[in-house]
Amino acid sequence: MKLQGKAWKFGNDVDTDAIIPARYLNTIDPAALASHCMEDADPEFAAKVRPGEIIAAGKNFGCGSSREHAPIAIKAAGVGCVIAHSFARIFYRNAFNMGLPILECPEAADRIETGDMLEVDLDSGSIVNLTRNENYRAQPIPPFMQKLIEAGGLMEYVRAQMSQGQ
Repeated sequence: MKLQGKAWKFGNDVDTDAIIPARYLNTIDPAALASHCMEDADPEFAAKVRPGEIIAAGKNFGCGSSREHAPIAIKAAGVGCVIAHSFARIFYRNAFNMGLPILECPEAADRIETGDMLEVDLDSGSIVNLTRNENYRAQPIPPFMQKLIEAGGLMEYVRAQMSQGQ
């Protein structure tokens, strides 16, 4: 799967409270969560992000609580994928469970700036910064994880498997 979009840059240790503040956890409605996505890190993010755009971040993205609301909010806001130096392990798993593509690539995370235009190939792990004319290589998403993303997340994948009698 290939994506192209503008980058939004965030720093290190962006925790789940910055992604979706706890004061909004009284809902599981994806659209409501999306309207507050990254609000404490960038109050204008949810209003300005466009479908397919990409978050780039530093180390330990998604640290903090294990809430699934964080990747739901990012995905529902229209973000095509998240590229980071590294992810908190529980966020990493929750992202795939919710169908949000993520890539670990320290070089890309360090070099990408807000506004850069990116082209991302999730199958190969190729990241092209069209603005800077640079290429980066992330670890490709394993085939099974790609199936989770294509299905829209773990629950949708399981439903599809069950409907096919598998």
